[in-house]
Amino acid sequence: MEFNLNNDDDLSIAKFELMLKTNEVGFFDSDEFEEIIEHYLDEGKMTLARKAIHLAMAQHPTSVNLKLFHAEMLVFDDKFDLAHNLLNELHELEPQNSEIYIQKANIFSKTERHDKAINLLNDALILTDDKADVYNLMGMEFLFIEDYSNAKTNFMQCLDLDEMDYSALYNIMYCFDFLQEHEQAIEFLNSFLNDNPYCEVAWHQVGKQYFDLKMYEKALAAFEFAIISDDLFIGAYLEKGKVLEKLGRYNEAIENYQITLELDDPTSFAYLRLGKCFNKLGNKELALKYFKQCVTEDPLLDKGWIAIVDYYTKDLNYPKALSYIEKAVDVDGENALYWIRYADLNRRLNFFEEAEYGYSKAIELGNYEEKTWTSRADILLALGETEAVVSNLNHGMEFYPAHVAMEYRIAGAYYKLNESVKARFHLQNALKSDRESAVILEELYPQVYEMPEVQDLLSQYK
Repeated sequence: MEFNLNNDDDLSIAKFELMLKTNEVGFFDSDEFEEIIEHYLDEGKMTLARKAIHLAMAQHPTSVNLKLFHAEMLVFDDKFDLAHNLLNELHELEPQNSEIYIQKANIFSKTERHDKAINLLNDALILTDDKADVYNLMGMEFLFIEDYSNAKTNFMQCLDLDEMDYSALYNIMYCFDFLQEHEQAIEFLNSFLNDNPYCEVAWHQVGKQYFDLKMYEKALAAFEFAIISDDLFIGAYLEKGKVLEKLGRYNEAIENYQITLELDDPTSFAYLRLGKCFNKLGNKELALKYFKQCVTEDPLLDKGWIAIVDYYTKDLNYPKALSYIEKAVDVDGENALYWIRYADLNRRLNFFEEAEYGYSKAIELGNYEEKTWTSRADILLALGETEAVVSNLNHGMEFYPAHVAMEYRIAGAYYKLNESVKARFHLQNALKSDRESAVILEELYPQVYEMPEVQDLLSQYK
């Protein structure tokens, strides 16, 4: 049967796509084009949306709604001047059209002029029938400028207009959390639950607030209400499991995590928590099983790899731990936590060059913890690279000025390099801060410790 492009009974989108395949040009009324364009925009198929807009403008050059889609696409393509000019033309034609203000606000938002965007959205709010959408856009603008109080107020307006708008509810909670207003958040949620007593999302959020406040019994009750409201709510089971862990009720936590595995595809988080629970109960075999399932499910979840490495480290099986941290590094070589454990394990196994490389990589990737600097310094000392010890510690002391452990170490290194003025300066700083920690010098630099000059200084600070 031949397909008739102008048959109104055919679906608009199917008709349009067949037209593209056959290179025939069919006629669509403006409503059909709006439906087609909106479909492609919602689906994120921008190339098809552009083609639809191009043909729509050719067939209906005076349609305001189609021109608004054209403006929206221009904004998406960062052609702000063209979009702004088109919107100004449309404003002359329909000054009461709220969508014109919304698209103008979008331009200002994308060019980081959020105050102007907010002003335009306030104008749109007066004109539109879809106030919830505008309140949501205003909330997002306030988030961009980190005005969480006003953002929260606008998202609350969204929720007032649509109690099922859970994205608005999540945004409200985000604002409360950022402002650290846990008690106020609980009060707000309880008020919401008075009108919506079976809203599983609200119960879930109440539980999270109580959890943050370490009020675990109340958190547990909230998550149980969430499950009563929706017994397929995986997030509530996971959170309930976390609370039960905090309460030391590991067997019950395991039951809840296992429920999530039955309800949907398994998650790496559930496997990780199951492993932690079994480890707490002393069931090492099952703990290791779930840790391994965790990294199989999600090789990028660093907590899974670290759990396995720490498991073997605690068991004093350093070669096995090292083999797993090497696998983790192969998966993600940009994770500083992996390199710290790689370095620590190599150090335990007396592989000093590998250990030094690990600490160096961790620092390169932004791990500036005190222990990283001092551990690397000790490894460099063992390798006989005294100048590198000084360079490393000077770098570390940029982050931790007058750090006692670093002061003793760098003083010892300077004495070894016969730079006694610098050595004396750092040793005096260390002794003034903590005389008892001079044992660091004695253990790492025993020959320096016995030097007459050093003994003289030590005697002055008894």
